[in-house]
Amino acid sequence: MPVSNEMADKYVAGAAMCPYRLVLEHVTSRWGVLVLIELLDRPYRFSELRRAIGRVSEKMLTQTLQTLERDGLVHRDAKPVIPPRVDYSLTDLGREAAEQVRALALWTESRMGEVERAREAYDEAKGRG
Repeated sequence: MPVSNEMADKYVAGAAMCPYRLVLEHVTSRWGVLVLIELLDRPYRFSELRRAIGRVSEKMLTQTLQTLERDGLVHRDAKPVIPPRVDYSLTDLGREAAEQVRALALWTESRMGEVERAREAYDEAKGRG
């Protein structure tokens, strides 16, 4: 079966991001990964989540949460109390994505020794090191 130009174009470097690639980018972004993995344990308030993740600016965490909420992965629960209370949790879709991301993170951790050896061998072969 021949490949249509539309299908072929989606793999061309520089082609416009198709929707699934944008979601993949959101899920695998630096902060997206950490937010999803952290929220697997339990719901968090914004400040708790920021402390748990560490080294993320308020602006970046806000943007990440909004993006993941828009994608249907994170639920934002604003309670009408004083002072305002907002909790973030995973949706069912978000939990599924977070499990996949966590599996990749665990694989990376377990294979880090092999990655370091490969890097050393590469650097030696290239005369860097």
